[in-house]
Amino acid sequence: MKTLMIRGNAFHTPTLGNVEVLQDYLFLINEDGVLTDVVSPTNDNYDEFYETHRNHADYIHLKDSQFLLPGFIDTHVHAPQWPQAGKALHVDLPTWLNTYTFPLENSYQDEAFAQTVYADLIDTLLANGTTTSLYFGSIHLEPNRILAQLCADKGQRAFIGNVVMDDISQSPDFYRNSSPEQAVATTESFLSFTQHLSKTTPQGIYGVVTPRFIPTCSDEVLADLGKLASTYDAPIQSHCSEGDWEHAYVQERTGKRDTQALYDFGLLTNKTVMAHCVFLNDEDALLFKQSGASIAHCPVSNVLFANAIAPIRHRLEQGVNVGLATDISGGYSPSMFDAMRQAILSSRTLEDGVHHTLAPEKRGCPNSRFDFRHALYMATVGGATALSLQTGLFKPGYSFDALLIDTQAPDSNLRTYDFDTPEDILQKTIFLGQRTNIVSTWVQGRSVYKRKNN
Repeated sequence: MKTLMIRGNAFHTPTLGNVEVLQDYLFLINEDGVLTDVVSPTNDNYDEFYETHRNHADYIHLKDSQFLLPGFIDTHVHAPQWPQAGKALHVDLPTWLNTYTFPLENSYQDEAFAQTVYADLIDTLLANGTTTSLYFGSIHLEPNRILAQLCADKGQRAFIGNVVMDDISQSPDFYRNSSPEQAVATTESFLSFTQHLSKTTPQGIYGVVTPRFIPTCSDEVLADLGKLASTYDAPIQSHCSEGDWEHAYVQERTGKRDTQALYDFGLLTNKTVMAHCVFLNDEDALLFKQSGASIAHCPVSNVLFANAIAPIRHRLEQGVNVGLATDISGGYSPSMFDAMRQAILSSRTLEDGVHHTLAPEKRGCPNSRFDFRHALYMATVGGATALSLQTGLFKPGYSFDALLIDTQAPDSNLRTYDFDTPEDILQKTIFLGQRTNIVSTWVQGRSVYKRKNN
Protein backbone atom coordinates (compact mmCIF):
# COMPACT_ATOMS: atom_id res chain seq x y z
CA MET A 1 0.00 0.00 0.00
CA LYS A 2 1.27 3.46 -0.92
CA THR A 3 1.22 6.41 1.42
CA LEU A 4 -2.17 8.13 1.35
CA MET A 5 -2.86 11.85 1.83
CA ILE A 6 -6.37 13.28 2.25
CA ARG A 7 -7.25 16.96 2.35
CA GLY A 8 -10.59 18.08 3.75
CA ASN A 9 -12.85 18.29 6.77
CA ALA A 10 -13.29 15.76 9.57
CA PHE A 11 -15.05 15.30 12.89
CA HIS A 12 -14.04 13.26 15.92
CA THR A 13 -14.70 13.21 19.68
CA PRO A 14 -11.47 13.38 21.69
CA THR A 15 -13.42 13.50 24.96
CA LEU A 16 -16.90 12.39 25.95
CA GLY A 17 -19.51 14.91 24.84
CA ASN A 18 -17.11 17.09 22.88
CA VAL A 19 -16.72 17.24 19.10
CA GLU A 20 -13.60 18.58 17.45
CA VAL A 21 -14.03 19.99 13.95
CA LEU A 22 -10.97 19.63 11.71
CA GLN A 23 -11.49 21.98 8.76
CA ASP A 24 -9.32 21.71 5.66
CA TYR A 25 -6.76 19.52 7.42
CA LEU A 26 -4.13 17.33 5.77
CA PHE A 27 -4.13 13.68 6.85
CA LEU A 28 -1.08 11.58 5.95
CA ILE A 29 -1.34 7.81 6.32
CA ASN A 30 1.72 5.58 5.96
CA GLU A 31 2.11 2.16 4.33
CA ASP A 32 1.08 0.45 7.59
CA GLY A 33 -2.24 2.29 7.66
CA VAL A 34 -1.28 4.57 10.54
CA LEU A 35 -1.74 8.34 10.65
CA THR A 36 1.69 9.96 10.76
CA ASP A 37 0.67 13.61 10.35
CA VAL A 38 -2.52 15.60 10.95
CA VAL A 39 -1.78 19.14 9.78
CA SER A 40 -3.95 22.17 10.49
CA PRO A 41 -4.18 24.99 7.91
CA THR A 42 -2.95 27.31 10.67
CA ASN A 43 0.36 25.41 10.71
CA ASP A 44 3.18 27.46 9.17
CA ASN A 45 4.36 24.42 7.22
CA TYR A 46 0.91 23.56 5.83
CA ASP A 47 1.57 24.64 2.22
CA GLU A 48 5.03 23.12 2.14
CA PHE A 49 3.74 19.86 3.59
CA TYR A 50 0.95 19.79 1.02
CA GLU A 51 3.29 20.33 -1.93
CA THR A 52 5.84 17.84 -0.63
CA HIS A 53 3.43 14.93 -0.22
CA ARG A 54 0.80 15.55 -2.87
CA ASN A 55 2.86 14.04 -5.67
CA HIS A 56 4.42 11.25 -3.59
CA ALA A 57 1.27 9.71 -2.19
CA ASP A 58 -2.16 8.65 -3.32
CA TYR A 59 -4.09 11.87 -2.94
CA ILE A 60 -7.77 12.58 -2.25
CA HIS A 61 -9.20 16.09 -2.05
CA LEU A 62 -12.63 15.97 -0.43
CA LYS A 63 -15.51 17.93 -1.90
CA ASP A 64 -17.17 20.68 0.11
CA SER A 65 -20.09 18.31 0.78
CA GLN A 66 -17.79 15.59 2.12
CA PHE A 67 -16.02 14.90 5.41
CA LEU A 68 -14.31 12.13 7.34
CA LEU A 69 -15.65 10.30 10.38
CA PRO A 70 -13.81 7.67 12.40
CA GLY A 71 -14.90 4.14 11.50
CA PHE A 72 -17.72 2.71 13.60
CA ILE A 73 -16.94 -0.01 16.14
CA ASP A 74 -19.85 -2.38 16.79
CA THR A 75 -19.27 -4.00 20.16
CA HIS A 76 -21.96 -6.70 19.97
CA VAL A 77 -22.95 -8.63 16.83
CA HIS A 78 -24.35 -12.16 16.65
CA ALA A 79 -22.97 -13.13 13.24
CA PRO A 80 -25.04 -16.30 12.72
CA GLN A 81 -28.27 -14.41 13.45
CA TRP A 82 -27.95 -12.18 10.37
CA PRO A 83 -30.56 -14.12 8.31
CA GLN A 84 -33.25 -13.42 10.92
CA ALA A 85 -32.63 -9.68 11.27
CA GLY A 86 -36.06 -8.03 11.32
CA LYS A 87 -37.87 -11.30 12.18
CA ALA A 88 -39.43 -12.67 15.37
CA LEU A 89 -39.34 -9.31 17.14
CA HIS A 90 -42.90 -9.78 18.42
CA VAL A 91 -42.03 -12.52 20.94
CA ASP A 92 -40.32 -12.60 24.35
CA LEU A 93 -36.62 -13.41 24.73
CA PRO A 94 -36.93 -17.11 25.77
CA THR A 95 -39.24 -17.79 22.80
CA TRP A 96 -36.99 -15.83 20.48
CA LEU A 97 -33.98 -17.89 21.55
CA ASN A 98 -35.50 -21.36 21.65
CA THR A 99 -37.91 -21.21 18.72
CA TYR A 100 -35.93 -19.07 16.29
CA THR A 101 -32.34 -18.35 17.25
CA PHE A 102 -30.90 -21.64 18.46
CA PRO A 103 -32.22 -23.62 15.45
CA LEU A 104 -30.77 -20.99 13.10
CA GLU A 105 -27.37 -20.99 14.81
CA ASN A 106 -27.27 -24.77 14.67
CA SER A 107 -27.66 -24.65 10.88
CA TYR A 108 -24.10 -23.30 10.57
CA GLN A 109 -22.83 -26.86 10.64
CA ASP A 110 -23.44 -26.46 6.90
CA GLU A 111 -20.18 -24.73 5.99
CA ALA A 112 -21.46 -23.57 2.61
CA PHE A 113 -24.30 -21.79 4.37
CA ALA A 114 -21.81 -20.20 6.77
CA GLN A 115 -19.64 -19.02 3.87
CA THR A 116 -22.59 -17.41 2.08
CA VAL A 117 -24.15 -15.70 5.09
CA TYR A 118 -20.95 -14.45 6.67
CA ALA A 119 -19.63 -13.00 3.40
CA ASP A 120 -22.88 -11.08 2.98
CA LEU A 121 -22.85 -9.88 6.59
CA ILE A 122 -19.29 -8.54 6.42
CA ASP A 123 -19.96 -6.78 3.11
CA THR A 124 -23.10 -5.22 4.56
CA LEU A 125 -21.35 -4.00 7.70
CA LEU A 126 -18.44 -2.47 5.77
CA ALA A 127 -20.90 -0.68 3.50
CA ASN A 128 -22.60 0.67 6.63
CA GLY A 129 -19.30 1.96 8.02
CA THR A 130 -18.53 -0.71 10.62
CA THR A 131 -14.77 -1.05 10.49
CA THR A 132 -14.47 -3.23 13.60
CA SER A 133 -16.93 -5.83 14.90
CA LEU A 134 -17.03 -7.80 18.12
CA TYR A 135 -18.76 -11.00 16.99
CA PHE A 136 -20.46 -13.88 18.70
CA GLY A 137 -20.08 -16.89 16.41
CA SER A 138 -21.83 -20.21 16.90
CA ILE A 139 -20.73 -23.19 19.02
CA HIS A 140 -19.12 -24.80 15.94
CA LEU A 141 -15.40 -24.41 15.41
CA GLU A 142 -15.11 -24.61 11.61
CA PRO A 143 -17.82 -22.02 10.76
CA ASN A 144 -16.14 -19.60 13.17
CA ARG A 145 -12.86 -20.16 11.34
CA ILE A 146 -14.70 -19.33 8.11
CA LEU A 147 -15.99 -16.09 9.66
CA ALA A 148 -12.47 -15.17 10.82
CA GLN A 149 -10.90 -15.90 7.43
CA LEU A 150 -13.58 -13.88 5.61
CA CYS A 151 -13.00 -10.89 7.89
CA ALA A 152 -9.27 -11.18 7.23
CA ASP A 153 -9.77 -11.40 3.47
CA LYS A 154 -12.32 -8.58 3.26
CA GLY A 155 -10.32 -6.26 5.50
CA GLN A 156 -12.61 -5.85 8.50
CA ARG A 157 -10.99 -5.83 11.93
CA ALA A 158 -12.75 -8.52 13.93
CA PHE A 159 -12.96 -9.93 17.43
CA ILE A 160 -14.72 -13.31 17.25
CA GLY A 161 -15.95 -15.68 19.92
CA ASN A 162 -16.55 -19.42 19.66
CA VAL A 163 -19.75 -19.50 21.72
CA VAL A 164 -19.94 -21.74 24.79
CA MET A 165 -23.22 -23.12 26.17
CA ASP A 166 -23.10 -26.45 27.97
CA ASP A 167 -25.77 -26.25 30.69
CA ILE A 168 -28.34 -28.99 30.13
CA SER A 169 -31.25 -27.14 31.76
CA GLN A 170 -31.07 -24.01 29.60
CA SER A 171 -29.43 -25.19 26.37
CA PRO A 172 -31.37 -27.33 23.86
CA ASP A 173 -30.26 -30.88 23.19
CA PHE A 174 -29.59 -30.12 19.53
CA TYR A 175 -27.45 -27.06 20.22
CA ARG A 176 -25.01 -27.24 23.10
CA ASN A 177 -21.48 -28.26 23.91
CA SER A 178 -21.15 -31.94 24.77
CA SER A 179 -19.18 -31.22 27.96
CA PRO A 180 -17.27 -28.47 29.74
CA GLU A 181 -14.03 -30.06 28.58
CA GLN A 182 -15.14 -30.03 24.93
CA ALA A 183 -16.29 -26.42 25.19
CA VAL A 184 -12.99 -25.22 26.64
CA ALA A 185 -10.94 -27.27 24.18
CA THR A 186 -12.88 -25.80 21.23
CA THR A 187 -12.40 -22.29 22.59
CA GLU A 188 -8.67 -22.85 23.01
CA SER A 189 -8.37 -24.24 19.50
CA PHE A 190 -10.11 -21.15 18.10
CA LEU A 191 -7.89 -18.79 20.12
CA SER A 192 -4.84 -20.53 18.67
CA PHE A 193 -6.25 -20.31 15.14
CA THR A 194 -6.91 -16.57 15.37
CA GLN A 195 -3.49 -15.91 16.89
CA HIS A 196 -1.87 -17.39 13.78
CA LEU A 197 -4.32 -15.71 11.40
CA SER A 198 -3.78 -12.29 12.95
CA LYS A 199 -0.04 -12.45 12.23
CA THR A 200 -0.78 -12.25 8.51
CA THR A 201 -3.70 -9.80 8.74
CA PRO A 202 -2.82 -6.07 8.86
CA GLN A 203 -5.98 -4.97 10.66
CA GLY A 204 -5.99 -7.85 13.16
CA ILE A 205 -8.30 -10.82 13.82
CA TYR A 206 -8.71 -11.74 17.49
CA GLY A 207 -10.24 -14.69 19.31
CA VAL A 208 -12.53 -13.93 22.24
CA VAL A 209 -13.54 -16.13 25.19
CA THR A 210 -17.34 -16.23 24.85
CA PRO A 211 -19.65 -17.88 27.37
CA ARG A 212 -23.09 -17.07 25.97
CA PHE A 213 -24.35 -16.03 29.39
CA ILE A 214 -24.50 -17.57 32.83
CA PRO A 215 -27.88 -19.31 32.35
CA THR A 216 -26.59 -21.50 29.50
CA CYS A 217 -23.21 -22.25 31.09
CA SER A 218 -22.27 -24.56 33.95
CA ASP A 219 -20.23 -23.23 36.85
CA GLU A 220 -17.42 -25.56 35.82
CA VAL A 221 -17.17 -24.17 32.28
CA LEU A 222 -17.42 -20.56 33.48
CA ALA A 223 -14.53 -21.05 35.90
CA ASP A 224 -12.43 -22.86 33.29
CA LEU A 225 -13.07 -20.14 30.70
CA GLY A 226 -11.94 -17.53 33.18
CA LYS A 227 -8.68 -19.43 33.63
CA LEU A 228 -8.28 -19.86 29.87
CA ALA A 229 -8.76 -16.14 29.26
CA SER A 230 -6.08 -15.41 31.85
CA THR A 231 -3.66 -17.91 30.28
CA TYR A 232 -4.08 -16.43 26.80
CA ASP A 233 -4.56 -12.83 27.97
CA ALA A 234 -7.64 -13.00 25.77
CA PRO A 235 -10.63 -10.67 25.41
CA ILE A 236 -13.88 -11.83 26.99
CA GLN A 237 -17.50 -11.18 26.02
CA SER A 238 -20.88 -12.26 27.28
CA HIS A 239 -24.30 -10.91 28.26
CA CYS A 240 -24.89 -9.34 31.66
CA SER A 241 -28.17 -8.38 33.36
CA GLU A 242 -30.03 -7.94 30.09
CA GLY A 243 -33.64 -8.55 31.07
CA ASP A 244 -35.79 -9.46 34.05
CA TRP A 245 -35.62 -13.20 33.39
CA GLU A 246 -31.83 -13.49 33.04
CA HIS A 247 -31.12 -11.11 35.90
CA ALA A 248 -33.42 -13.01 38.28
CA TYR A 249 -32.30 -16.46 37.11
CA VAL A 250 -28.63 -15.76 37.83
CA GLN A 251 -29.42 -14.50 41.33
CA GLU A 252 -31.51 -17.57 42.08
CA ARG A 253 -28.91 -20.00 40.75
CA THR A 254 -25.72 -18.42 42.09
CA GLY A 255 -26.97 -16.37 45.02
CA LYS A 256 -25.15 -13.39 43.47
CA ARG A 257 -25.90 -10.59 41.09
CA ASP A 258 -24.78 -11.22 37.52
CA THR A 259 -21.81 -8.83 37.74
CA GLN A 260 -20.43 -10.34 40.94
CA ALA A 261 -20.81 -13.88 39.64
CA LEU A 262 -18.97 -13.04 36.42
CA TYR A 263 -16.22 -11.35 38.43
CA ASP A 264 -15.85 -14.37 40.71
CA PHE A 265 -15.50 -16.65 37.68
CA GLY A 266 -12.60 -14.49 36.43
CA LEU A 267 -14.66 -13.16 33.53
CA LEU A 268 -14.68 -9.46 34.41
CA THR A 269 -11.33 -7.97 33.41
CA ASN A 270 -9.95 -4.96 31.58
CA LYS A 271 -10.43 -6.98 28.36
CA THR A 272 -14.10 -7.74 29.01
CA VAL A 273 -17.06 -6.36 27.07
CA MET A 274 -20.46 -7.20 28.54
CA ALA A 275 -23.55 -6.64 26.43
CA HIS A 276 -26.62 -4.80 27.78
CA CYS A 277 -26.01 -4.37 31.55
CA VAL A 278 -29.48 -2.82 31.86
CA PHE A 279 -30.07 -3.92 35.46
CA LEU A 280 -26.71 -3.08 37.02
CA ASN A 281 -26.84 -1.25 40.32
CA ASP A 282 -24.21 1.25 41.41
CA GLU A 283 -22.16 -1.44 43.19
CA ASP A 284 -22.10 -3.49 40.00
CA ALA A 285 -21.00 -0.42 38.05
CA LEU A 286 -18.19 0.18 40.52
CA LEU A 287 -16.98 -3.38 39.92
CA PHE A 288 -16.99 -2.68 36.18
CA LYS A 289 -14.95 0.47 36.72
CA GLN A 290 -12.48 -1.16 39.11
CA SER A 291 -11.93 -4.15 36.82
CA GLY A 292 -11.73 -2.03 33.66
CA ALA A 293 -14.56 -3.92 31.97
CA SER A 294 -16.74 -2.16 29.39
CA ILE A 295 -20.44 -2.15 28.56
CA ALA A 296 -21.75 -2.75 25.04
CA HIS A 297 -24.90 -0.61 24.93
CA CYS A 298 -27.52 -2.18 22.63
CA PRO A 299 -30.32 0.41 22.52
CA VAL A 300 -32.44 -1.14 19.76
CA SER A 301 -32.59 -4.66 21.19
CA ASN A 302 -33.04 -3.29 24.71
CA VAL A 303 -36.30 -1.67 23.62
CA LEU A 304 -37.46 -4.99 22.18
CA PHE A 305 -36.21 -7.51 24.75
CA ALA A 306 -34.67 -5.98 27.88
CA ASN A 307 -37.77 -4.77 29.76
CA ALA A 308 -36.09 -1.46 30.66
CA ILE A 309 -33.72 1.25 29.43
CA ALA A 310 -30.12 1.20 30.58
CA PRO A 311 -29.10 4.40 32.43
CA ILE A 312 -26.10 4.94 30.18
CA ARG A 313 -25.41 8.57 31.06
CA HIS A 314 -25.28 7.62 34.74
CA ARG A 315 -22.84 4.80 33.97
CA LEU A 316 -20.65 7.16 31.95
CA GLU A 317 -20.64 9.67 34.80
CA GLN A 318 -19.56 6.85 37.13
CA GLY A 319 -16.51 6.35 34.91
CA VAL A 320 -17.58 3.11 33.23
CA ASN A 321 -16.52 2.84 29.59
CA VAL A 322 -19.40 2.25 27.17
CA GLY A 323 -19.29 1.19 23.55
CA LEU A 324 -22.26 1.07 21.20
CA ALA A 325 -23.73 -1.94 19.42
CA THR A 326 -26.38 -3.04 16.94
CA ASP A 327 -26.89 -6.44 18.59
CA ILE A 328 -27.81 -8.12 15.34
CA SER A 329 -30.36 -9.71 15.28
CA GLY A 330 -32.02 -8.77 18.56
CA GLY A 331 -31.39 -5.38 17.00
CA TYR A 332 -32.89 -5.38 13.54
CA SER A 333 -30.53 -2.94 11.82
CA PRO A 334 -26.88 -3.38 10.76
CA SER A 335 -26.41 0.42 10.84
CA MET A 336 -24.55 2.11 13.65
CA PHE A 337 -26.36 5.29 12.59
CA ASP A 338 -29.56 3.57 13.74
CA ALA A 339 -27.88 2.49 16.98
CA MET A 340 -26.74 6.07 17.69
CA ARG A 341 -30.20 7.44 16.97
CA GLN A 342 -31.92 4.92 19.23
CA ALA A 343 -29.36 5.50 21.99
CA ILE A 344 -30.19 9.21 21.97
CA LEU A 345 -33.96 8.58 21.87
CA SER A 346 -33.81 5.99 24.64
CA SER A 347 -31.88 8.36 26.88
CA ARG A 348 -34.53 11.04 26.35
CA THR A 349 -37.30 8.52 27.02
CA LEU A 350 -35.63 7.43 30.25
CA GLU A 351 -35.34 11.03 31.45
CA ASP A 352 -38.86 12.08 30.53
CA GLY A 353 -40.64 8.83 31.40
CA VAL A 354 -43.54 7.22 29.61
CA HIS A 355 -46.47 6.80 32.01
CA HIS A 356 -48.77 9.69 31.19
CA THR A 357 -50.76 9.45 34.42
CA LEU A 358 -47.74 10.24 36.59
CA ALA A 359 -46.68 13.77 37.46
CA PRO A 360 -43.69 14.96 35.37
CA GLU A 361 -41.35 14.90 38.36
CA LYS A 362 -42.21 11.23 38.99
CA ARG A 363 -42.36 10.05 35.41
CA GLY A 364 -38.69 9.55 34.51
CA CYS A 365 -35.09 9.44 35.70
CA PRO A 366 -33.55 12.94 35.87
CA ASN A 367 -30.29 13.74 34.07
CA SER A 368 -30.44 10.67 31.83
CA ARG A 369 -30.34 12.25 28.40
CA PHE A 370 -27.32 12.65 26.17
CA ASP A 371 -26.92 13.91 22.62
CA PHE A 372 -25.30 13.17 19.26
CA ARG A 373 -21.83 13.99 20.58
CA HIS A 374 -22.02 11.30 23.27
CA ALA A 375 -23.46 8.82 20.78
CA LEU A 376 -20.62 9.35 18.29
CA TYR A 377 -18.07 9.01 21.09
CA MET A 378 -19.53 5.64 22.13
CA ALA A 379 -19.67 4.45 18.50
CA THR A 380 -15.98 5.25 17.98
CA VAL A 381 -13.77 6.02 20.98
CA GLY A 382 -15.90 4.01 23.43
CA GLY A 383 -15.63 0.93 21.26
CA ALA A 384 -11.91 1.44 20.69
CA THR A 385 -11.34 1.74 24.43
CA ALA A 386 -13.39 -1.39 25.10
CA LEU A 387 -11.23 -3.38 22.66
CA SER A 388 -7.88 -1.75 23.55
CA LEU A 389 -7.49 -0.33 20.05
CA GLN A 390 -5.49 2.72 18.98
CA THR A 391 -8.17 4.04 16.65
CA GLY A 392 -11.36 6.11 16.76
CA LEU A 393 -9.56 9.47 16.50
CA PHE A 394 -7.67 11.35 13.80
CA LYS A 395 -4.37 11.67 15.67
CA PRO A 396 -0.79 10.74 14.78
CA GLY A 397 -0.05 7.17 15.79
CA TYR A 398 -3.68 6.06 15.40
CA SER A 399 -4.82 3.46 12.86
CA PHE A 400 -6.66 5.11 10.00
CA ASP A 401 -10.13 3.55 10.22
CA ALA A 402 -12.40 6.07 8.56
CA LEU A 403 -15.54 6.80 6.59
CA LEU A 404 -15.89 9.31 3.79
CA ILE A 405 -19.34 10.84 4.21
CA ASP A 406 -21.11 12.77 1.46
CA THR A 407 -24.00 14.93 2.67
CA GLN A 408 -25.22 15.42 -0.91
CA ALA A 409 -25.24 11.77 -1.90
CA PRO A 410 -27.94 10.87 -4.44
CA ASP A 411 -31.12 9.32 -3.03
CA SER A 412 -30.16 10.37 0.50
CA ASN A 413 -32.48 11.73 3.18
CA LEU A 414 -29.73 14.06 4.36
CA ARG A 415 -29.77 17.69 3.27
CA THR A 416 -27.49 20.53 4.37
CA TYR A 417 -27.55 24.24 3.60
CA ASP A 418 -25.10 27.13 3.56
CA PHE A 419 -26.33 28.41 6.92
CA ASP A 420 -25.69 25.07 8.67
CA THR A 421 -22.72 25.18 11.04
CA PRO A 422 -20.23 22.28 11.09
CA GLU A 423 -21.89 20.86 14.22
CA ASP A 424 -25.29 21.22 12.54
CA ILE A 425 -23.98 19.14 9.67
CA LEU A 426 -22.65 16.45 12.03
CA GLN A 427 -25.89 16.29 14.01
CA LYS A 428 -27.92 16.06 10.81
CA THR A 429 -25.67 13.27 9.60
CA ILE A 430 -26.14 11.24 12.76
CA PHE A 431 -29.92 11.64 12.66
CA LEU A 432 -30.41 11.34 8.89
CA GLY A 433 -27.31 9.52 7.66
CA GLN A 434 -27.56 6.12 6.06
CA ARG A 435 -25.57 3.67 3.99
CA THR A 436 -26.10 5.87 0.91
CA ASN A 437 -24.02 8.66 2.48
CA ILE A 438 -20.94 6.48 2.93
CA VAL A 439 -18.73 6.89 -0.14
CA SER A 440 -15.68 4.96 1.11
CA THR A 441 -14.59 2.92 4.09
CA TRP A 442 -10.98 2.40 5.17
CA VAL A 443 -9.62 -0.05 7.74
CA GLN A 444 -5.97 0.26 8.74
CA GLY A 445 -5.51 2.66 5.83
CA ARG A 446 -6.80 0.18 3.26
CA SER A 447 -9.88 0.76 1.15
CA VAL A 448 -12.38 -1.96 2.02
CA TYR A 449 -15.54 -0.47 0.52
CA LYS A 450 -16.30 2.04 -2.20
CA ARG A 451 -19.82 3.02 -3.18
CA LYS A 452 -20.71 2.10 -6.74
CA ASN A 453 -21.43 4.89 -9.20
CA ASN A 454 -19.61 7.35 -6.96
